[in-house]
Amino acid sequence: MHHREYPPPAPLRDVVACFWHLRRGQDAAPFEVMPDGYAEIVFHAGGPFALAGPGGWRPLPSPFLMGLLDGPARLRADGPVDILGIRCFPWTVYELLGLPSGTGSAALDTHPLAVLQHDVAAGLVAGRPADAIAAASAHFLAARTAVDALLARAGGAIRDAGGTLPVGQVAAGAHATVRTLERRFKRASGRTVKDVSSLVRFEQARNRLWTDPDTPLAALAQELGYADQSHLNRAFRRYAGMTPAVFAQRRRARAP
Repeated sequence: MHHREYPPPAPLRDVVACFWHLRRGQDAAPFEVMPDGYAEIVFHAGGPFALAGPGGWRPLPSPFLMGLLDGPARLRADGPVDILGIRCFPWTVYELLGLPSGTGSAALDTHPLAVLQHDVAAGLVAGRPADAIAAASAHFLAARTAVDALLARAGGAIRDAGGTLPVGQVAAGAHATVRTLERRFKRASGRTVKDVSSLVRFEQARNRLWTDPDTPLAALAQELGYADQSHLNRAFRRYAGMTPAVFAQRRRARAP
């Protein structure tokens, strides 16, 4: 399995956090995607790609939108597959796509974005992900609208603080009242400031334990602003379906 991230062009950095490319081989097992503070626009080329749901595996079109997750998503490909992800900020992605906020995960194969499928797939299959990224970047540069400055300030404050700021401090950083911020943030992202902050804070905990699974959990909870380790445990179990101790144990077992 090969994974690599690419920075977006400068004019897209207030909308797109990064592009990423993942190549999975013929015999790759199903894999899980953990929640974080981003929404993903995903293109794929190769074998059929599917998402696990209550009724079994559901085929995924290309492209599709994976909105903010509340728990792990399980995916699989039948045969080799190349995946191009566009990691977007949740307060900008729906405006970028011209979709109602809070749509969540959605098929985009009939969306204007679907015109990119041929060029993106050709670049991925040929082993030139930079070509696929260039095609997607050109489309977004032509289609994008101005980002709401208030939301950009609020989102930046959330991410800079790792999701640890109370809503009042986020509003102060955005130069807005709490009521105004909450209304505009919910309208743009379909989620509250607290919802997104909680996901961003979980993301920090998950990333730390992935990088260093021996990190003391009590110290990590304190660093990330959780009331105590049990609060960290509850948040981690909510989003990951397991405690941070189990996550760290699994990461240690997978380490080379």
